[in-house]
Amino acid sequence: MLLLKTNEENFKAQFDELLRRGHMDMDNVSKIVSGIIAEIKIEGNEALKRHIEKFDKWHVENDASLEVSTDAMKKAYDALDAKLREALELAYKRIYAYHEKLMPKSWLDFEDNGTVLGQKVTPVDRAGLYIPGGKAAYPSSLLMNAIPAIVAGVKEIVVCTPAPHNELNPLLLAAMHLCGIQKAYKVGGASAIAAMAYGTGSIPKVDVITGPGNIFVATAKKLVFGEVNIDMIAGPSEIGVLADASANPHHLAIDLLSQAEHDEMASSILITPSLEIAEKTRDEVYAWLETLERKAIAEVSIKERGAIIVTSSMDEAVDLMNQIAPEHLEVVTSHPFDLLPRIRHAGAIFMGAYTPEPIGDYIAGPNHTLPTGGTAKFYSPLGVENFLKRSSIISMSKQGLDEIGEACALLAHTEGLGAHEASVRVRLKK
Repeated sequence: MLLLKTNEENFKAQFDELLRRGHMDMDNVSKIVSGIIAEIKIEGNEALKRHIEKFDKWHVENDASLEVSTDAMKKAYDALDAKLREALELAYKRIYAYHEKLMPKSWLDFEDNGTVLGQKVTPVDRAGLYIPGGKAAYPSSLLMNAIPAIVAGVKEIVVCTPAPHNELNPLLLAAMHLCGIQKAYKVGGASAIAAMAYGTGSIPKVDVITGPGNIFVATAKKLVFGEVNIDMIAGPSEIGVLADASANPHHLAIDLLSQAEHDEMASSILITPSLEIAEKTRDEVYAWLETLERKAIAEVSIKERGAIIVTSSMDEAVDLMNQIAPEHLEVVTSHPFDLLPRIRHAGAIFMGAYTPEPIGDYIAGPNHTLPTGGTAKFYSPLGVENFLKRSSIISMSKQGLDEIGEACALLAHTEGLGAHEASVRVRLKK
């Protein structure tokens, strides 16, 4: 695992390389993805069936075979171990309660002259959720994408998830039942994104698509943006950790590996002013690796995209982490909230030694669908607002128009828009 020191001569070049961690070579896959999208647009279900047979290795007998039955969802939920069902329900309740607090409100403001200005917040009619199902199944992603849509008041939720060899994870099916999903389809990859963006014989066209995925999914979302809205273009998972001398290297190491085990392309970066913490954490990473079931994946991630940086101060550590703008940021210091005002860019911030990143993945409440690759500088976590739209409300009284109309007409005249000017002037008092 790379250990860097900011006082070393070549540090800037090595750090710049870390900042490029989120680069995805979409150019190389765009042609493939564009072809997939075109086939879905033209052929609909027939193209879907062909893509499923090619990528997920099962034969789709008819259109109905694409659908996930609500009976299968309920059976999976009923068959859950009691403790697992309780854990799933607790996660649902906490995620729901958190997202309720995020709901923006419609409002009206009444001016003294009778003018009314305001905002009307309305959910989209239909949302499409993409739930990955490649190297692992993620029921938690279903909760994190469906619950904000439910809280927002979306009437129809469509779920697409790949089913390799026509098999779905039972816990994912159970999560669908818990969320009341009525329309789910065994379709993955760029094909699923295209199907939800344009509609097919079975899958309805949606208004917004959310959810993580591989580079083909991310590229497809980028290409269909404008036909539908999307949440973000997310890349491999990542974690950044700020730690001081009070931190426990044994804990820091497994926190770094909690993201490394996701994907060989995942990124895990610790920044600390303590050389002792840095060296001990690196040793602990190697020790923990030997115990992991997903050692092969985590080892590649740590070797190729992991780093520990030793700084001259905590101020310097925070500045570097802001440049990285990590998806997940743990602040493991003696007084973590002292640093919070200085942290500008991070998808989710985990404060203190007893707040490991996985608590946010599953059950804390905030959303785990987060901006990656430095995009936390301008993207936010998935939330209810991704499933809402705002309409402006304007109602002018006669007095109100008389007060500001002349200024409006002058601006229209200056821009050379005569009809705009006249539309206002014909209503002004003589």
